[in-house]
Amino acid sequence: MKPINVGLLGIGTVGGGTFRVLKRNKEEITRRAGREIAIVTVADKDVEKARAIVGDGVRVTADAFEVVRDPEIDIVVELIGGYTVARELVMAAIENKKHVVTANKALLALHGNDIFAAAQRNGVMVAFEAAVAGGVPIIKSLREGLTANHIEWIAGIINGTSNFILSQMRDRGASFEDALKEAQARGYAEADPTFDIEGIDAAHKLTIMSAIAFGIPMQFSKCYTEGISKLTREDIRYAEEFGYRIKLLGITRRRPEGVELRVHPTLVPARQLIANVEGVMNAILVKGDVVGPTLYYGAGAGAEPTASAVVADLVDVTRLHTVDPNNRVPHLAFQPDAVQDIPILPMDQVETSYYLRLRALDRPGVLADVARVLADLEISIDAILQREPAEGEDQADIIILTHKTIEARMNAAIARIEALPTIIGKVTRIRLEFLNRH
Repeated sequence: MKPINVGLLGIGTVGGGTFRVLKRNKEEITRRAGREIAIVTVADKDVEKARAIVGDGVRVTADAFEVVRDPEIDIVVELIGGYTVARELVMAAIENKKHVVTANKALLALHGNDIFAAAQRNGVMVAFEAAVAGGVPIIKSLREGLTANHIEWIAGIINGTSNFILSQMRDRGASFEDALKEAQARGYAEADPTFDIEGIDAAHKLTIMSAIAFGIPMQFSKCYTEGISKLTREDIRYAEEFGYRIKLLGITRRRPEGVELRVHPTLVPARQLIANVEGVMNAILVKGDVVGPTLYYGAGAGAEPTASAVVADLVDVTRLHTVDPNNRVPHLAFQPDAVQDIPILPMDQVETSYYLRLRALDRPGVLADVARVLADLEISIDAILQREPAEGEDQADIIILTHKTIEARMNAAIARIEALPTIIGKVTRIRLEFLNRH
């Protein structure tokens, strides 16, 4: 049987890993796919570097648009990143009736609705397992493995860089700044780490998972996003004293009023498996009404873990290459005409528990004043920790854990607490999730 011809756009870390995996495991992959999958053309701006990687027998070009227009190419693998030129290339490939495999979460989170609609019109597939959690097969699990389930919620550690930083802050007592420098020194964080540490990368991935879990369009602009750059080692330590760990979580939950879509630092009970995921590893907890909670764990980045997902997509597309487009697995799990535009809830309507850290003057009645503010807004206190002032100081930390309340009520409480004359500076607020009580 004629091989499936692949055009590879970009042969950097993931592209190089994909080429090596296909070459090393060629026989095994062919047996699984039913026919050979061959990278016949590579497009990269650095032509000499690309030639050094692929050797003889593979055409190399600097013009990616030449690849997407080539009638001999069956599948285009987009690994150049970004969402300007990448979008043009993907749309051009689709219009030229080529299947697309991509690891580009930003592209899909921002333009996925248009891309999937174009693919549907042209009868081609867009596969994107590598766009979320690297080598962890979470997209296939959500789209196919959990089809019998009404997905209730997803909570995931889906950015390895931020998880490494939080692990360093907990294990070594490092400051955020020092932990970030260590992540950069090890190559986990970019020179500009904004997308990782401010939660944007996680929000891209959560947007994709939410769309598949609930059959809704991609709605990245409505995802609440808060990063870890303001966390302190004191908060990490206080959370430990209460029996919690702080993780940057992406959380999406189906509620009667709409869908929660949020990324932020979160206290999680230390006894839970997801709280014990350390370093650059990813973990995603999915709760289905039939199967209950399921956990997916593994390397969320890196050349070969991500290449594992890219090659798995190539095999899937190869298997379904000749199948009637109407009988393929839908891009967002639900049939295109069944995708619903369910509202994304504003953050002030989200209900969760909270960790509050206050800096207060050492005066009688401070706790009573704070408790009164919370009581007036019907916020119930779960636990309190009050530190004695350091010698020679008249200020101390007060840590409060609350029961569940809506964010709007907590916002009002924090504003009132900060207005008290005995409270110094801003209140630190971190949300708290139990994940097994919903």
